[in-house]
Amino acid sequence: MKKLFSIFAAWVMGVSLAVASEIGDNGLHIQPWFRDTFKDLREDLAEANAEGKRLVLFFEQRGCIYCKKMHEEVFSRPEVSDYIEENFFVVQLNLHGDTEAVDFDGDELPQSKLARKWGILFTPTIMFLPQEVEEGLTAPQAAVAVMPGAFGASTTLDMFTWVKEERYLIEDGEDFQRYHARRIAERRGSN
Repeated sequence: MKKLFSIFAAWVMGVSLAVASEIGDNGLHIQPWFRDTFKDLREDLAEANAEGKRLVLFFEQRGCIYCKKMHEEVFSRPEVSDYIEENFFVVQLNLHGDTEAVDFDGDELPQSKLARKWGILFTPTIMFLPQEVEEGLTAPQAAVAVMPGAFGASTTLDMFTWVKEERYLIEDGEDFQRYHARRIAERRGSN
């Protein structure tokens, strides 16, 4: 019995280690598709466009249990992670970070002050940018969608898909809630 318990405990440890996400020196989670940039959003947008991808800003903070949930339960799913990596240029920002970042309006501030300027209150917060940002606008003024908080895999994938498909541009089209409800119904119907 003792040996059976030891085998079970080792299996549980192995499973829990398999889904644990990697943490960087700054205490934030790491994804292979996060881009290490100089955090000049104008340059990041140009680079994203050059790659045919959409720019996404991803705010996190050290010790965020909801960020951990997203990384371990959502981004660990290949259908979500692969879609993001293929279609998006993701720049991670630290809610309490002191590294400088440059907003689209030219303001250069520590990431923590930029978060305050933008009214970022929750982590994770995912901000989706258009391919072109009008001069003088800040990132939240230009954003086509903002996803504040942790959501499940289907909601997250649907939001990224809704943005990629530019459904926010369709006049009298589906807003995200209707789009997501339709996608849920479609997934249920296919099971």
